[in-house]
Amino acid sequence: MNHNVCHFEIPADEPEKLIEFYTKLFGWTANAWDMGEGEKYWLISTAPEGEGVGGGLMKRQSPQHVPMNYIAVESVDEYAAKAQSLGAQVIVPKTEIPTMGWFAVLLDPQHNPIGLFEGAPGAQ
Repeated sequence: MNHNVCHFEIPADEPEKLIEFYTKLFGWTANAWDMGEGEKYWLISTAPEGEGVGGGLMKRQSPQHVPMNYIAVESVDEYAAKAQSLGAQVIVPKTEIPTMGWFAVLLDPQHNPIGLFEGAPGAQ
């Protein structure tokens, strides 16, 4: 498996305005996904289906919430453990995204956030 960036996230204070910025700037498309309790997550397409890297845009969770890349891995558990052995810190443990897979968020040894993503069998 190639360990490529498979997803990115952009936090926003005003998500709708930032969606408008990126769609006008790059021609990206964004579709809102209802997260419940009035929260939305916008799935971003940067290219035709099957091309490019997709992403997401969400309401900023804290002043320290920064953009992040997710790397595709075979096993979130194995790569989180490997990263920890190399000096990383797990800040969000393995979490399920129903029908899609699992993710975890780490801080690398120099405190940069990095996400791991393991797709569910059969998920696209």
